[in-house]
Amino acid sequence: MKTRGTKFTTGHFVLATARRSSRNTSYRALKVPTPAVSPVFHSEGLELMTSVPSKNIWVKRQQCPCGDWNCYVTCEGDVEETTVASQLEKNETFQSDSMVSPYVGMVFKSDDDAFEYYGNFARKNGFSIRKERSRLSPQLGIYKRDFVCYRSGFAPARKKSTAEHHRDRKSVRCGCDAKMYLSKEVVEGVSQWFVVQFSNVHNHELLEDDQVRLLPAYRKIQEADQERILLLSKAGFPIHRIVKVLELEKGIQGGQLPFLERDVRNFVQNRKKIVQENDALLTEKRENDTMELLEACKVTKEMDGEFVYDFMMDENDKVENIVWSFGDSVRAYTLFGDVVYFDTSYRSITYGMHLGVWLGIDNNGKTILFGCVLLQDETARSFAWALQAFIRLMKGKCPQTILTDLELGLKDAVRSELPSTRHAISIWNIQPKISSWFFLSLGPRYPELKSMFDDLYHAENADDFEHRWSQMVSLFGLGSDKHIALLYSLRASWASSYMRGYFLARMATSTYLKSVESFLKAICCAQTCLRSFFEQVGSSFNFLNQLHQEMQYMLTKTCIPIEEHARNFLTPFAFNDFQHELVLSMQCALSEMPDGSYLVHHYKKMDAERLVIWIPENEQILCTCKEFESSGMLCRHTLRVFILKNYFQLPEKYYLSRWRRESSLIFYDNQGTQTNDDGWFQEFQSLTETLLTESSITKERSNYVRRELPKELKRLISEVRKIPSEVRKIPESDGAAMDLTLSPSS
Repeated sequence: MKTRGTKFTTGHFVLATARRSSRNTSYRALKVPTPAVSPVFHSEGLELMTSVPSKNIWVKRQQCPCGDWNCYVTCEGDVEETTVASQLEKNETFQSDSMVSPYVGMVFKSDDDAFEYYGNFARKNGFSIRKERSRLSPQLGIYKRDFVCYRSGFAPARKKSTAEHHRDRKSVRCGCDAKMYLSKEVVEGVSQWFVVQFSNVHNHELLEDDQVRLLPAYRKIQEADQERILLLSKAGFPIHRIVKVLELEKGIQGGQLPFLERDVRNFVQNRKKIVQENDALLTEKRENDTMELLEACKVTKEMDGEFVYDFMMDENDKVENIVWSFGDSVRAYTLFGDVVYFDTSYRSITYGMHLGVWLGIDNNGKTILFGCVLLQDETARSFAWALQAFIRLMKGKCPQTILTDLELGLKDAVRSELPSTRHAISIWNIQPKISSWFFLSLGPRYPELKSMFDDLYHAENADDFEHRWSQMVSLFGLGSDKHIALLYSLRASWASSYMRGYFLARMATSTYLKSVESFLKAICCAQTCLRSFFEQVGSSFNFLNQLHQEMQYMLTKTCIPIEEHARNFLTPFAFNDFQHELVLSMQCALSEMPDGSYLVHHYKKMDAERLVIWIPENEQILCTCKEFESSGMLCRHTLRVFILKNYFQLPEKYYLSRWRRESSLIFYDNQGTQTNDDGWFQEFQSLTETLLTESSITKERSNYVRRELPKELKRLISEVRKIPSEVRKIPESDGAAMDLTLSPSS
């Protein structure tokens, strides 16, 4: 033990360790700092438990898809938060090591700064402090502050209690004289606090670092931990299991939390009565706000005939599920609905409802909203109803591919309700779960598992996948692991060797998933009620009000005529991908086979050959990498063959309408032909085609178009809106792009 001063007496200090238990969690409150320009989440779990919540609180699902309530998965960013917290702790330690002992004459800007500084000094030296006395004057307000050691003074004598179970707790105060006194002075109109007395002489033992953190002054449950504790307590978790969950989530050893198990117990007990009193009020609020949301849908439908919604009532005639979509979303789905991402990762703990959001990607690579649903539960029955309702709202059109999270109930619903749709699970939804499942159990061997899993995901074919899978399971002894069994049973939905050829339109990428997460955070900010959430969804994504985005001029890199030709058809987003493959095609070598097909490979890598089949009769080209089938963009292997065949322009069928830029500007009548009302279309088409072509040539022309085109488009679109909706209705197509926004800058 460390000691300070000349005298000391034995103090009373008890260390308590958290009891160990199996880990268990279901949902985690998401807390994100608030930037100045966009709405984000606010954690209000404490408010939920202490009063009737005025805000809608969204949390991210943490229940493991294996279905075991003793198992959980961490949310994206947990590891980063832990790393940041560790770094902050290191910084604090460094600052403490370099901290100067207070001295008479030391100056602080405020008494709070002085108290914080003295508190940090005390923690470094094995004790804590408290505020003792202050003195007040009419001119200066508080002008004297006394800060003392937590063991300063003596406890007043107590009358003996007659209670049967009275506990006679001994006071820790022993008359310690360590102190820091301050006085306020006004110097040139600025208030400053000066240290007028300081003593660091203690008459008691000072604590080591692993003990001082458990003094009452430092055993504070931060707001984020309070929210988590209350959520777990409401879910029925016992106190010792709550402590274990917090330790696991923070990645720390048992007993290393900045508070004790008894602190958690006291915190929960103090609020239990308030929670029980508010349950009835929460139920009433949930029912009222749900009906208000339904009324908002009805009002929106009256104002906008193209808005669509549906709902289902339970046996008590209360709204159980509700789904809606805006007119712009339905029109966008007609053109971009070939691939849909269905996100079900968020839940409102205020209303006990689960949020589902259908999203897509447009021809400029931007995330687009197709529809939203609120469900009472996450059963296969509820998911099936949601998918049925969504297809009804989208006029019966099913997507080619649907991307979801790893969720068994949702998998069953997709299979039953969308039998012709391919179901895919993005690897970016699986990787965080791999970390949660195996990081702690494998310890230092986890990086090796992660590397093997990444290689396995990119296996060339199913046989290679099966071989690598068996090796991985055998090497790490995972033959009986339930998570490995779950992943293997779903391998056809996530492994590249099985999914090759699924049309994904660049949606199974980390960039797109980050865009989705950003969009969800924007619509799931803390709202006062479900109606406000409904309005937030409507305002967060408006297809026709994004004309302020910048144009992007497109420079050629190869001087190959194919590239120049492609620039006239593709949006900047699609052209960048095309250009990337075209450049890489220059590094490909090829050899012709007797049947007219070609073996194509990188000039330095002979083991990554692709077979390209060329059918000259109808200019059909196929590659075993199936990039065109997956993204709608030709791969480097096929482009290499086209160059060999002396093609200066690609057949236009290889420029999918979903990626064409002029497709964004075409309107159709009911027969699918271009319409011309009062001559607006010819003017619209002529203007945009001319300016878009000019903008792609030089930066100067791009800057001019950026200034002038939005003005003209706004004028012309105002004329378009005057045309009756039944005249400018857009028919279904093969996935052609439809967007009235300008191409975003990179």
